[in-house]
Order: sequence, then C-alpha cells, then structure tokens
Amino acid sequence: MQLVINGQQKDFSALAGNPTISDLIAHLGLKSDRVAIEQNGEIVPRSTWEKALLRPGDKLEIVHFVGGGLER
Repeated sequence: MQLVINGQQKDFSALAGNPTISDLIAHLGLKSDRVAIEQNGEIVPRSTWEKALLRPGDKLEIVHFVGGGLER
C-alpha cells in the first residue's frame, strides 16, 4: 500500500488486509500517546484510530511530540 506520510510517498506492503491508523502507528514503532494524526486533511481523534481504515494514496500528517524544555 502506498501512503503519503508528511509529504513523502512510502510503501507499506507489510500492512496487509484492511489496515487502520492504529496498525500504522504500531508498524512505525510510535507511542500512540505522543502522536497526532491528520488523514486527508481531517484530524483523526485517537479514540477512532482502531476503526480508521487506511486506503492506498491516503495523505497523512503525523506529528510526534517529544519532551523537553528549559533547564534552570
């Protein structure tokens, strides 16, 4: 399956059947509590990731939050 992730086309042949956003996040090894997803221009609530199907050609924006801050 070809997906566009953050503007780059990528092949996700390993995601067989009817993959969901949850499957993609697990495949990418991301922590779901530190990620926000937009699918084809629409924000996808985390509560729907297990049901949000991916289709070939989907455009996804994935924002991964990282900790940090100022040291004092």
